[in-house]
Amino acid sequence: MTKILLIEDDLTYSKIIKNFLEKNGYEVLSSTKVKDGLSHMEKHKIALTITDYRLPDGTGMDVLDKIIHEYPETPVILITNYSDIRTAVKSMKMGAFEYITKPINPDELLLTVKQALKKNTTDKTAFKKTEKEKSKRPSPELDYQIGQSKEALQIENHIELVAPTDLSIIVLGESGTGKEYISKRIHQKSKRANGPFVAVDCGALSKELAGSELFGHVKGAFTGAIDHKTGHFENATGGTILLDEIGNLSYDIQIKLLRAIQERRIRKIGGNMDIPIDVRIIAATNDDLQELARSGHFREDLFHRLNEFSLKAQPLRERKEDLPFFARLFLEKSNASLDKNVAGFSPETEKIMLDYHWPGNLRELKNIVRRAVLLTGEGLVQPEVIPTELLDSEPLQPADIHSAKDLKSSFEEQEKLLIIKTLEELKFNKSKTAKVLNMDRKTLYNKLEKYGLD
Repeated sequence: MTKILLIEDDLTYSKIIKNFLEKNGYEVLSSTKVKDGLSHMEKHKIALTITDYRLPDGTGMDVLDKIIHEYPETPVILITNYSDIRTAVKSMKMGAFEYITKPINPDELLLTVKQALKKNTTDKTAFKKTEKEKSKRPSPELDYQIGQSKEALQIENHIELVAPTDLSIIVLGESGTGKEYISKRIHQKSKRANGPFVAVDCGALSKELAGSELFGHVKGAFTGAIDHKTGHFENATGGTILLDEIGNLSYDIQIKLLRAIQERRIRKIGGNMDIPIDVRIIAATNDDLQELARSGHFREDLFHRLNEFSLKAQPLRERKEDLPFFARLFLEKSNASLDKNVAGFSPETEKIMLDYHWPGNLRELKNIVRRAVLLTGEGLVQPEVIPTELLDSEPLQPADIHSAKDLKSSFEEQEKLLIIKTLEELKFNKSKTAKVLNMDRKTLYNKLEKYGLD
C-alpha cells in the first residue's frame, strides 16, 4: 500500500482527508506538527507528503525544505488558505509538486495525489534512461508562450536582442510572473542552447551550505563533507546558470560570486586550486536590488556586474489583455491532461476573472483553470466552480491600479504590514516571526531597520 504522510493540525480536517484517501486505497500516516511529521519520514518509506502551511511548530515551507534536501524523491503537496497564495507560488519555485487551497475539493485532491505519485514513478524511470533516450524528450521551448499584450511582445523583442550575447541579465518581477520561463527562453535562443541550464533557488540555500552548493567542496572541508562535491557553477559549464531570488545570498557568498564573475574562476570550499568556468549568469528577483545595494544589503559592485541588461516580467493585473489568451491555453492543456471537454468560460466567469487582481499571477490562473475544468467536465465554466475569493473580489479602482504599477512601493507596504501583524500575533517574538515569515533572523532584522520598526 502506498504510504502518504499528512501533516495537518486541524483534527477534523485531517480526519476527513485521511478517511477519503484511505477509501481510495492509500495508507495515510497523520501528524499535527512538523517535528512529528518529519519523524514519520525517518521511520517509514513515504511516497508522498501533504502538508498544511500553518502549523503549531513551524510552516509547511519548513517541511518542504527538509524533504527537498533529505528526501528529494518524495513529492510534496502544500495546503494553503487563499490569503497565502504568494507563499504557495513560492513553494512551487522551491520544489513543491503542487499546492491546493482550502476548502479542498475531493476530486481535485485525488487527482493531484495521483499526478504526484505518477510523476514520481516517471522521474525514477527517467533517471535510468540513457543519454540518447533523454535527448528524444520534447524541447521545453514548447511550453513557453509569449502572450499578446504589448508588454509581453516587448519582452520577447528584448529576449531576441540579448539572447545571442553573453551579457549577464537581471530578470525582475513578482512571484508567479514567469521569471524562470523567461530565463529558459533566453538560454534556448542563445549560442549556449545545447549546454546545460541550471536553475538555483538562492532563497532555499542555507547560509552554511550556500558556498558548497554553488561552488562545490572537497572531501573533509567541513563536518559532514564525506566526499567531493561538484557545485552548480561547475555543472553549468558551457551553459547558463539562473540564480533565482539572488537577493537572499549572504554577504560572504556575494563576494565569492563577484570573484567568479570577474575572473571566470571558482574555488571549491576547502580547495586550493582555481577551476575555470564558462557560464552565462542570469539573476532573477522580486526585490529592488538597486535599493538593497544603496542600503548596504547587497554589494553594489556585484549589482553592476549582473545588471548588464535587465528585463521586467509584468504582473498579470497590468496586462489583462493576456488573461483570456492564457486562460484559454490553460483550459486546453487541462482538457488534455484531465480528459475533459470544457468548451470555454461563461461571460459571467470571464468578467469575474478580468476583475480579479491575481496576486499569484500566471501560476494562480493555471491552478484555478485546472480546478474549474475538473469540476465542470464539459460545457462552459460557470461562476459556481470558481473559488469564492474571486467571487468576492472587488475590482481594482483607478487609484489601486496606479499604485500597483509601482511594484517596489506596493510590495514594501504589504511586506511592512505583514511583518507588523505577525509580530503582534506572536507577542513580538522575533525568532518565531522570522520562522513564520520564512526568513532568517538577519533578514528580519534588516527589514525591521529598513521600515523603521526597531
